[in-house]
Amino acid sequence: MGEERKKVVVTGGAGFIGSHLVELLLQEKHKVTVIDNFSTGRPENIEHLKENSDLELICADITDFEKIEPVFANKDWVFHLAALADIVPSIEKPVDYHKSNVDGTFNVLRACVKNNVKRFVYSASSSCYGIPDVYPTPETTETDAQYPYALTKYVAEQYVMHWGKVYKLPIVSLRLFNVYGTRSRTSGTYGAMFGVFLAQKLAGKPYTVVGDGTQTRDFTYVTDVANAFYTAAKSDVCNEIMNVGSGNTYSVNKIIELLGGEKTYIQKRPGEPDCTFADISKIKNLLNWEPKVSIEEGVKNLLDNIYYWKKAPVWDENSIKEATKNWFKYLS
Repeated sequence: MGEERKKVVVTGGAGFIGSHLVELLLQEKHKVTVIDNFSTGRPENIEHLKENSDLELICADITDFEKIEPVFANKDWVFHLAALADIVPSIEKPVDYHKSNVDGTFNVLRACVKNNVKRFVYSASSSCYGIPDVYPTPETTETDAQYPYALTKYVAEQYVMHWGKVYKLPIVSLRLFNVYGTRSRTSGTYGAMFGVFLAQKLAGKPYTVVGDGTQTRDFTYVTDVANAFYTAAKSDVCNEIMNVGSGNTYSVNKIIELLGGEKTYIQKRPGEPDCTFADISKIKNLLNWEPKVSIEEGVKNLLDNIYYWKKAPVWDENSIKEATKNWFKYLS
């Protein structure tokens, strides 16, 4: 099944993870159609692929069913990564997040069923676990979404699982843990951690470390994540939720050590766990997938490509405090 050339749709294919997945699919000689509205995706993420005759780019919003539905005709696989991310904007604009992450997912599911898509892989979020009691955290852990982004991603996942059961759509949902790597996001109310740190490094500013930096995260390199999506699509596994993680957890202070440079500490934020750490035994057993990129290798890749972040906003303690005031207002 995996060797056969497939016709594939990647929603959010110009985004951080999506662009790496598109790159992998094209390397494997599949025909890829990207749907992206560029609200968070960046054209430059796939600029180096634009001459590939197997790539088609459609600028569209997944909330517009009439526009996107024809794109799914005669497609074999669909990878659904399009979503609004970030915590603070989801608190400030819950309607927008529900529309994109829940209604948008519903539209993609409708289009897949209508067009008899053969495989559907959903990009779920480990944020659904909230602050778990068990580490490493298995898929059976009770969910406890702490903010609207986490809730909308989880509600959408429930739709995915339900449509898999009722409409016999062959689906897999992958719950991603702290993905990092080249092309990681730089914008939002505050960017993803590595984007913030790399922009600060370029500007010669200290890293703004939340809390005391001893909190740990299951930092998973983006090419490993892309490979997990591809492996899931090639498999015969259906109607399963699986964690995707690095097999380890690393402190923020450890990341600072690898990046090199000065740091300053800012206020710890409510609703954030002290640790994220995926139990990945299920995906190892079902898909024979495991991560390959070490944290040292991953951080080196970022430093080798640091100029990607030269136009990213440079945050400091005061600008972060202003940008995250609604976080403390609603989640404290």
